[in-house]
Amino acid sequence: PPRPAGMGDVPEPCPQAPLAVLSKVELRVSCKHLLDRDTLNKSDPCVLLLMQTQGQWMEVDRSEVIKSNLNPVFAKIFTVDYYFEEVQKLRFEVYDSHGQAGVGTHDDDFLGGMECTVGQIVAQKRVTKPLFLKYGKFAGKSTITIISEEISGNNGYVELAFRAKKLDDKDLFSKSDPFLEIYRIDDDRSEQLVYRTEVVKNNLSPIWEPFKVSLNSLCSCEEKRKLRCVVWDYDSRGKHDFIGEFFTTFEEMQKAMGENKVQWDCMNPKYKIKKRNYKNSGVVVLLDLKIHRVYSFLDYIMGGCQIHFTVAIDFTASNGDPRNSCSLHYINPYQPNEYLKALVAVGEICQDYDSDKKFSALGFGARIPPKYEVSHDFAINFNPDNDECEGIQGVVESYQSCLPKIQLYGPTNVAPIISKVARVAADEERTKEASQYFILLILTDGVVTDMADTREAIVRASYLPMSIIIVGVGNADFTDMQILDGDDGVLRSPKGEPVLRDIVQFVPFREFKNASPTALAKCVLAEVPKQVVEYYSY
Repeated sequence: PPRPAGMGDVPEPCPQAPLAVLSKVELRVSCKHLLDRDTLNKSDPCVLLLMQTQGQWMEVDRSEVIKSNLNPVFAKIFTVDYYFEEVQKLRFEVYDSHGQAGVGTHDDDFLGGMECTVGQIVAQKRVTKPLFLKYGKFAGKSTITIISEEISGNNGYVELAFRAKKLDDKDLFSKSDPFLEIYRIDDDRSEQLVYRTEVVKNNLSPIWEPFKVSLNSLCSCEEKRKLRCVVWDYDSRGKHDFIGEFFTTFEEMQKAMGENKVQWDCMNPKYKIKKRNYKNSGVVVLLDLKIHRVYSFLDYIMGGCQIHFTVAIDFTASNGDPRNSCSLHYINPYQPNEYLKALVAVGEICQDYDSDKKFSALGFGARIPPKYEVSHDFAINFNPDNDECEGIQGVVESYQSCLPKIQLYGPTNVAPIISKVARVAADEERTKEASQYFILLILTDGVVTDMADTREAIVRASYLPMSIIIVGVGNADFTDMQILDGDDGVLRSPKGEPVLRDIVQFVPFREFKNASPTALAKCVLAEVPKQVVEYYSY
């Protein structure tokens, strides 16, 4: 048997691997009904993955070539980093490859392409789309299918407690000093040390301290992956004596949950050959196994959690008369105003995670028809039974058509809208499935008037599946708004009750005026995945 992995005088328990925050997504690709470009035999397809960076398509990776096959399933796994807060555009291109010449980029070798975003693939887990040739022509009946799987170092960890009984005695004047090592056997048959226990001195039936390892490290999150466990007799000069070994899997270990124990014969292959009546060199018992799952934002999205997006727009008089070009609500035919810019930047990202692509759009602080009474939570499409618009474009159109019909007024009360979305979220919460999470985007030109009520409403909302993003539009002094964003201290209700979790993000739009719209979205949405995970882990 091989010597133990490099050890000093005293075995140290392995340190816990830090959990990766950034998610990586694995993409597997297959195609059906590819065009046949070759006269004598079928096409030899190969897939290129391109990613858009600063408007340019760059090749990230390519698959192997599969010989004469119009329905290929590629073995290549594409890995991409995943960020919730930005739109990551991908393009898959399929080519017919010609032996040594590699992948041609001639039009006659191009079998079709498809574009989508990482967000779409993650939200749907499996995406099948038609392949298009140049100029938007369908490539016959060709389709491409992308399957995604998140590889996160944080898919949970497991706590294990081992002991051994009646181990062979390797020492002349005392008993063995045993320690245990666990190796993961990788696909290339190489072994990775997963964990090494402490040494228990002078004891043939040692009980080792319980320890934790991540599922990623123990078995690459595959329950059937083979594990090799070795028991050694510790020697201070580093010449540890081999006592015995056994093989197992995480699947088998799980039988030790609850009252049950699992045990293995600890075998020395040499003795097995030499000694006729050899039974074992002791037994190793797994006394207890606890699994701690740690879910990530992607686990919820891939598990079917939908992000429901509501936008609330400030129609108070301080915005200025919309007919006047100085107004923050002025509709300039050549360039969207700040309200529209902020709405589109944030909404475009949220819409990938919302299957029905319908967004609630509300207004506050205006007098509305027919009686021209002030309302702090009206549907901007004026349909009280259904405040939803079709996609971001629908919100933009409702916004533009409602402006001439309303009278800007005041004050700036946002508590009613927070409470309205919270009521929907509370109904959702009663279903107890991780099915809907609500993001409320409030666009306002000034400090809120009903600060006490707003603080109370936010504390209530912090117990519900929702996050609030406030974007300050225009040049007002927003200092007082920073209180709502509990980053520097904990936000409390007027009675002093703290929020359960920090759910508000406040940003003045002017800080992003000269930056790209994606920068604003990145800033306000960066906290959302953490807030979703916090909510569901409560």
